[in-house]
Amino acid sequence: MVQTADKTGFKPKVIVKRLLSALPERSRTVIEARFGLGSSTEKVTLEAIGKRYSITRERVRQIENHALGALKKSPAFGQAHAAFDELERIIDSLGGIVCEDDLLNFMTKDKSMQNHIYFLLVLGDPFKYRKEDDEAQRCWYVDAELAGKVETALKGLYEGLSDEELIPEGEMIDRFLKELQNINDKHRNQEVLKRWLSISKSIGKNPLGEWGQSASPNVKTKGIRDFAYLAVKNHGSPLHFKEVANLIEKMFERKAHVATTHNELIKDNRFVLVGRGMYALKE
Repeated sequence: MVQTADKTGFKPKVIVKRLLSALPERSRTVIEARFGLGSSTEKVTLEAIGKRYSITRERVRQIENHALGALKKSPAFGQAHAAFDELERIIDSLGGIVCEDDLLNFMTKDKSMQNHIYFLLVLGDPFKYRKEDDEAQRCWYVDAELAGKVETALKGLYEGLSDEELIPEGEMIDRFLKELQNINDKHRNQEVLKRWLSISKSIGKNPLGEWGQSASPNVKTKGIRDFAYLAVKNHGSPLHFKEVANLIEKMFERKAHVATTHNELIKDNRFVLVGRGMYALKE
């Protein structure tokens, strides 16, 4: 039985197979290896393919680019327009710009199927991508103007955050909406806005669902002291170090030895001793 992608009405593997049949054998083999479209889902590097054929990695790149260009001119490319239209509809329904992993995982959990969908994204004219960098995840979009507005709004949102600030999700979404300019009403819903927030590498969410700068220890929790901070902050009043350890285990399902927790509270200047074994947040 030929598989259909979970969230689409088309069969990516059938479409890709039809497309690749228009290529010469070596070009087809290179494309299958580069995109993980064969028996293995592993995407092979230019260098590894070059060694296989005793050619340079640059020559492999030329073969790949020429093959993609040839496919765009093939009759099979025109026959695939319904699949491209459906992919465009899905991206638009997810907010018009969406992280690559979110998009592929939304459509199917099957790795081989994901590779075939990814290949169609690379090949299709409507689809553009934003490269991953220090500020943002790799994303796909179909509306360049909307993508620009979202990126600008994310930068503005980050610049408005203080180093240690933690914001409830509802308030974070409200702030984000104020940064966005003239977006379509269909995108003004929490699922789309949270999906857009996940594009940013500078903004993140801690285990309690609070948002802030992703580099902050209040968001990027690394050890017992960070979990202790969140536990005491969430509790809202001073706690004995034994209670802090118990709360960490209950809230975060993370083993917290009492002695270790006590030592971390002593060393962390975010805490202040207010009684025998009792700690409060300095703030």
